[in-house]
Amino acid sequence: MDMQINDRLAEMIGFLLLAVAALFILFSNQLTITTFYIPDSFLTFNMIFLSILIEAIPFVLIGVFIAGMIQVFVTEEHLKRLIPQNKFLAVIMSCFIGALFPACECGIVPIVRRLVAKGVPLFAGVGFLLTGPLINPIVIFSTYMAFGENLKIALLRMGLGLVIAIIITGSISILFKRNQLKRSKQLLSVESHSTINQPLGFRVKSMFEHAIDEFFDMGKFLIIGAILAAFVQTYVSTKTVLGLGEGVFASTLVMMGLAYLLSLCSEADAFIAASFRHLFPQTSLLGFLIYGPMLDLKNTIMMMAVFNIRFVIVLMIIITTTVLGILLFVHPWI
Repeated sequence: MDMQINDRLAEMIGFLLLAVAALFILFSNQLTITTFYIPDSFLTFNMIFLSILIEAIPFVLIGVFIAGMIQVFVTEEHLKRLIPQNKFLAVIMSCFIGALFPACECGIVPIVRRLVAKGVPLFAGVGFLLTGPLINPIVIFSTYMAFGENLKIALLRMGLGLVIAIIITGSISILFKRNQLKRSKQLLSVESHSTINQPLGFRVKSMFEHAIDEFFDMGKFLIIGAILAAFVQTYVSTKTVLGLGEGVFASTLVMMGLAYLLSLCSEADAFIAASFRHLFPQTSLLGFLIYGPMLDLKNTIMMMAVFNIRFVIVLMIIITTTVLGILLFVHPWI
């Protein structure tokens, strides 16, 4: 009963936030010109919030439709054949297969939730979660173009990102044995309804129903994350943050923190990173390029809605320390 009340309350908050966003889109001109004065900072906040939302929603839609397809058309037997029994091979395979799910860091979350709910090991889900937004042709090509057709930094982003993802995935396979998913109505439906033997039309209808449920379930947390990210971008001075970065260690940590706070889409973040190439060493730029797709403010909110809080906190610590440690280790050679 308490879980149902919490779900209803979260849905109401999500719909309210969607309504507020729609009102700002439709009536922003009238509000600023004919009614009352709105501070410039709030207008900036509104613009950044909407830009994050508009940028992220297409990838979330792709993610929820893939999640719907997984729910309806993929069985546990299919997944068992896909993931090797050997844990070491499963860690490697999950990180490579993640490249087959080229979704943004927020769009990959519903895909991973559906896979884990279907029986994929938690560590394999983490492998998908880390590499999907980071190692795919769109991200690598955008990095190559953003840095003036510099193939080296694009390959470093892909290669180091893959190594880091394998280390993190292996760590999760040792630390956590259970799936760590929160219970929800959507996951209960995974366990209680099977459509594999139903007619194709019924299965397609079920796929769309699951995708819609997933979108509204994840959408409200995307909005909360976008609000927080827009607030940080509006009211936290970037110059102040950048001023903290002196030396390789501090500058890499600062760029990782900036990537977390800005919550940029991984398909476009390379163009922002390239604007800092005259201020920071290449190691720090790689921290921005690798850490952001793995972990940012908006996908943290979404992960906390999907997984147990303790698991998310441990995962955040492992990602942060691994990315920072590996980059500092390889710094003399890059």
